[in-house]
Amino acid sequence: MDIVAWIGLSQALFSGIITLSKDGKSISDRLLSAWLFLLAIEFLTFGLESELFPDFILLTNSFLLFNPALYLYTRSLIEPGFKLKWEQLFHLFPYIAFKLLAWLIKEPQSLENFFDNNNTLWYRLLFASSGIVSWGVYLSMTSIIITRHRSRLKQEFSSIDLFKRVGWIHFVVIIYILYSITVLIWGLFSVIVFDTRTITIFNYSMLLFFIYILGFYGLKQRDIFTSSMKTANKNQDKTTHLQLSKQAASIIEKTLIDYVEKEKPYINPEFNMTVLSENLSIPKHHITEVLNHSIGKNFFQFVNEYRIKEVKEKLVDPKNNFSIEAIGYECGFNSKSTFFSVFKSITGITPKEFQNRNIKDNKLSY
Repeated sequence: MDIVAWIGLSQALFSGIITLSKDGKSISDRLLSAWLFLLAIEFLTFGLESELFPDFILLTNSFLLFNPALYLYTRSLIEPGFKLKWEQLFHLFPYIAFKLLAWLIKEPQSLENFFDNNNTLWYRLLFASSGIVSWGVYLSMTSIIITRHRSRLKQEFSSIDLFKRVGWIHFVVIIYILYSITVLIWGLFSVIVFDTRTITIFNYSMLLFFIYILGFYGLKQRDIFTSSMKTANKNQDKTTHLQLSKQAASIIEKTLIDYVEKEKPYINPEFNMTVLSENLSIPKHHITEVLNHSIGKNFFQFVNEYRIKEVKEKLVDPKNNFSIEAIGYECGFNSKSTFFSVFKSITGITPKEFQNRNIKDNKLSY
């Protein structure tokens, strides 16, 4: 296990330093670096855990910081104009409080004696309960803001890649939830049977896995919103209470459909709500209102249905010699996976199945 400890320490430090040295680093990069340095401290204290270093108690069990770190880092990625505020230091309170208590009552951080009926049993039970609450609260809040973010993306973008969707963070959250549940169940079993070695090995192996994921994807993560989109989103949030009359909504709907069908802006993979708003000189929140309430779709659905319509026409065109993937790119999709996924969600079949079926019947089926 010493090898795991020192690999984790070196990898966390290396990833944190590399992330901190990125050109044009954002607040997300700084938060990620801090998170990685916390993981480095956890591996350092684990590696130094012996009778020679009893004073390192204040640095152990820093998982109470990992949960808010995940939450704040996710918020920094998906909230336009996110800034750290003084009140957010409240997230540090549980960690600081328990570390001070541990130091004051000289409580050893050991699983073997967890249920010993002595004067500090109350502390250990309170510590475990707080950990469970921390996991539940922060993971729930993180999952909620990711879900809301994905919904907001579909009002803004016609093409959503992995880093816009922060899909890798969602993956981390899912794995972290499974990890937390496993640790809780396995940890309880370990203290009952007095065998804590296996849970320790599992715990730090998973932490090492998280370091690799955070370091790899965090380094590649870029800003989701441009500065113009951040400003537009702020303005949109302030004006969502405005309502269009039926006549105004009808005019905007006709203008929108005429523009999309004549100009075919959806062929551009980077086509988004900001571009549409600027080209039509119509505020984004008015277009969104028409799309959601009059047409009954979000921006992502609206644009991609036009793309799929274009794809279907080309798939059955005998003069078209492009491959299926090339047709998808030509019609505005920027990745094979997105193209196939959207096509099947709209038509219920794959592009190849659609092509074979319609070429055989010699007709275009909608």
